Amino acid sequence: MSETPRTPATKRTVASWALWDWATQPFNSVILTFVWVSLYLVSDAFLAPDIAAQNADGSLTCSQSTDASTAYCSGLADLSANYGWVIFAAGILILLLAPVLGQQADARGSKKRWVVLGTALLALIQFAMFFVYADPQFFWFGAAAVALGSVASEIAGVSYNAMLYDVSTKKTIGRVSGLGWGLGYIGGIVALVVVVLLTELDWFGLDVSNGLAYRLIAVGAAAWTVVFSIPFVLWVPEPPARTDRPRVGFFRSYAVLVRDLRALFREHRQTFWFLISSAVYRDGLAGIFAFGGILAAVSFGFSATEVMIFGVALNLVAGVSTIIAGRLDDRFGPRAIIVFSLITLVASGLFIFLFREEGKAIFWIGGLILSAAVGPAQASSRSLLTHMAPASMQGEVFGLYATTGRVMSFLSPWLWAAFIGWFGATHFGILGLIIVVGIGLVMTLVFVRKPNPADLAEA
Repeated sequence: MSETPRTPATKRTVASWALWDWATQPFNSVILTFVWVSLYLVSDAFLAPDIAAQNADGSLTCSQSTDASTAYCSGLADLSANYGWVIFAAGILILLLAPVLGQQADARGSKKRWVVLGTALLALIQFAMFFVYADPQFFWFGAAAVALGSVASEIAGVSYNAMLYDVSTKKTIGRVSGLGWGLGYIGGIVALVVVVLLTELDWFGLDVSNGLAYRLIAVGAAAWTVVFSIPFVLWVPEPPARTDRPRVGFFRSYAVLVRDLRALFREHRQTFWFLISSAVYRDGLAGIFAFGGILAAVSFGFSATEVMIFGVALNLVAGVSTIIAGRLDDRFGPRAIIVFSLITLVASGLFIFLFREEGKAIFWIGGLILSAAVGPAQASSRSLLTHMAPASMQGEVFGLYATTGRVMSFLSPWLWAAFIGWFGATHFGILGLIIVVGIGLVMTLVFVRKPNPADLAEA
């Protein structure tokens, strides 16, 4: 990479930057994926009382063909659909805001400011979730809170990812990126373990009616975010403004964005194609985590506690493998790590599908292999983009990175639902996820070459 020599960041600065992933991870692992949404928001607690009463003993399920109450299953489906539409609206908001705010941060030297602002908003939203009582009239409030939290997290993440360029060097990008992802996964482990222990200890005899247990979990996630983001606030300096980027008003930024997209396609076509291909396979990675808990519970008979323990194991393996892969990234290059990880994901997904009749052990083995490949693919994607993006466009390109990921985010849910509908069984959804990852793998192999330093020179 042709660049002006930079003074390496101190170890304290690098560690403080990486700790932000740890600070915000409970929102992703506990709120979005394994606990708050799946076990509380989209559950009996928010069904009409007469419909929820049909499953008073907790024996009904709505997987595959069943004689369970049509009204009960339809109610849960409506909750899931309504939640999906709210998250879709959040995705549109991110689509409109992320690249422009990244561009503004580049030009004005405000990357850290946006990270801090987004993190503070995320913490406040999680605190507000305490007021989402177990009553149908609070469903929309809860769904909106999760959606706004996603927006805040993504907006902060755009500038946070762009700061990777400022806290690393050409030789250390991989390990610094891997450290951040790894700490994020480990933070998810610790948070999930705390939730599992509180559940097993029956919340020390506390009356957790009216959703109090889940409301306290949200407060705990908020407090976690505040405490562990303090090092980032104190010890990560604000990167300087890019003097070669135009400083224009917010709405004028969209015109600059269109111009820069054209320039990116003409002058940095590899970066352009990587944004598209990575958007596809990253949606597959997101689908694996989004639907992994459903597969465990529905297709393999995991209990709620087993699902959470499975989540702990997945985060542990993903965290360790990501940190290790960060060092391999610096040695073999991020593209090689991405390709190997995607091949592993496709193979392990097929393994789970083909040998599913063997029971839970197969899902444990395949799931752990999957998680070991997901983290490196994510971390090396961020690393490769930092290598490929022009130094003057890091914030904006990472904004496009978030945007393209959102644009493609319909693929995994669509193919997941389509395969289940076509074949009438939940486990066929695995094939939909494998196809998404496979398409991303092929696009990466065909359109994205190993970065050539001569192509990365600044204009």
